[in-house]
Amino acid sequence: MINRIIEHVFWKLCSQYPVVTLTGPRQSGKTTLCRKIFPDMAYANLESPDVREYAASDPRGFLAAYTNGVIIDEIQRVPQLVSYIQGIVDERKTPGQFILTGSQQFEVMNTINQSLAGRTALLKLLPLSISEVQETTLPESLDMLLLKGFYPRIHDQGLNPTQALGDYYETYVEKDLRQLSSIRDLRLFHKFVRLCAGRIGQIINMQSLANDTGVSHTTVQEWLSLLEASYIIFLLKPWYRNISRRLIKSPKMYFYDVGLAAYLLGMESETHVSRDPLRGNLFENLALMESIKYRFNRGRKNAVTFYRDSRGNEVDMIFESGREVFPLEVKAGATIADDFFKGLKHFSRVAGELSHGCGLIYGGKEIQQRGNFRIYPVTAMEEMFEALNREGFVY
Repeated sequence: MINRIIEHVFWKLCSQYPVVTLTGPRQSGKTTLCRKIFPDMAYANLESPDVREYAASDPRGFLAAYTNGVIIDEIQRVPQLVSYIQGIVDERKTPGQFILTGSQQFEVMNTINQSLAGRTALLKLLPLSISEVQETTLPESLDMLLLKGFYPRIHDQGLNPTQALGDYYETYVEKDLRQLSSIRDLRLFHKFVRLCAGRIGQIINMQSLANDTGVSHTTVQEWLSLLEASYIIFLLKPWYRNISRRLIKSPKMYFYDVGLAAYLLGMESETHVSRDPLRGNLFENLALMESIKYRFNRGRKNAVTFYRDSRGNEVDMIFESGREVFPLEVKAGATIADDFFKGLKHFSRVAGELSHGCGLIYGGKEIQQRGNFRIYPVTAMEEMFEALNREGFVY
């Protein structure tokens, strides 16, 4: 079993709140984590038809059976249950009574916000981080990491990533999406998802996606929302400051798991990854998710955006801490070139003083400092964030 960084904050919150809600993609390890931390707590999975029917038809009776607390998986399957949980926690006022999980983030959050606001702590568990993977296995090559992705079962059980990710897509993604919406033409939807993978790391162009898929602009919006709700795609928002009216305002599209994106692009080996023209985009996706996992695993919210203006000047990630910002560029190359710093230099001129300098994540292996630029391998991103934290830039 792979140890998760989030365990410490999860345990702490369970001792402070009557309810802790854990969301994240299917197969990211939510149930495993809950049952590891609370091995003796009762467990109910609302994916099971008989359990779901009981909870929906007699919520009071269902909850009455768990006087010593319970882990309830996939709470969005019986959302009305949350209202009854509210009454119980208001009466008992005991921490750690209910551990709720969900894999459809918007539906879960809507349910929670209506009934459990102020009563539940909220955490997100994404697939493994690089450091979590490397604690249990020998270091992987970058191309193998891009191919495998970070779903725990692939690493824990040594599964073939192409087979495992194909099964994941058909078994879980389609299942979730059918629960959320009626997709009439599954063939067109498959085409759409693969087109999304082909646009990884790019600013979303709704009309282009609609034209290439052969559906309406409205359908594209609906399908993007479905993929985002099911933790398949992540939309990175642009950074705003009143420094220019020429900033791009559309989000960029990434995947929560880079391995799933590689699978959708048809990659089946390290050689496929190394030769693919989108390898740099996949590498950027990997780095972005590492930064988001770092925050989520410590119980924090997402605080990363990107910068791009209408003239094409761009920085891949902007981190904020209070009023301070830290720009970070991502380059897949293992050899550092001068043009790696072009976007960072432009941003420095636009944003003014950057107390903590700028960052560069690259495909090499050495940590370097070049003037105002911190240079780190992607495998050492946690070290970079820890260094920033020690200096007062709390990311």
